[in-house]
Amino acid sequence: MSANPITMIPIGVVSSPRVDLSDGNWGSVESLITIDSPGLWHEALLGLDTFSHIEVIYHLHRVPLEEIERGARHPRGRADWPNVGILAQRAKARPNLIGLARCQRLSVDGRALRVRGLDAVDGSPVLDIKPYLAEFGPIGEVRPPLWSHEVMKDYYRE
Repeated sequence: MSANPITMIPIGVVSSPRVDLSDGNWGSVESLITIDSPGLWHEALLGLDTFSHIEVIYHLHRVPLEEIERGARHPRGRADWPNVGILAQRAKARPNLIGLARCQRLSVDGRALRVRGLDAVDGSPVLDIKPYLAEFGPIGEVRPPLWSHEVMKDYYRE
């Protein structure tokens, strides 16, 4: 099966104090998302200020193409954690370099959104934004593997 290429035009860009691709300590990071797409009207953000949290889909543009993982690896290169497929972890070096984050919406001012906890580095192209609705959360009990708790313990530390 061959897939047709998909073309996406970013709707905005992230301004963040974080420029490094390191993991951890994203909890207190405040970023600004500027919606700069001429294809979106100002009204596209209408009502977003009534939601406390949003989901941001962005391009992991700073990951070198030669680092993209297409098989399995130990999360964060730690041999003491299991070797798992790239689709069984949230690593940045993903096949399509797409990031997804839930973050706190702090403000909406015109075409600018201020957020906290967005794990996108400065200059990241924003592909889409959706309000976070608990009703779209998981159905049933969430049971992640034990190693994932250690991976995430400092990720959103402030």
